[in-house]
Amino acid sequence: METLTANRAKTQFGELLMKVQKSPVNVTRNGKSVAVVVSSEEYQQLKLQALRSALVEGEESADVEDFSIDSIKAQLDASI
Repeated sequence: METLTANRAKTQFGELLMKVQKSPVNVTRNGKSVAVVVSSEEYQQLKLQALRSALVEGEESADVEDFSIDSIKAQLDASI
């Protein structure tokens, strides 16, 4: 994964947008990772994967009778 400083990401924002179409980009500030920028397509895939994981976890849970849309939403909110 490519890494850019926050300053470079700011000054070369267009370049950053082009790079994230190919792969995520790590953004650092003062030598520490502060963000990972991904394309909107990849973000949607991550959200879908989290939803699938929540559904599987709910189905496999011993508390299946408490399985509800609200519990799925809560799990998704916690993971995003």
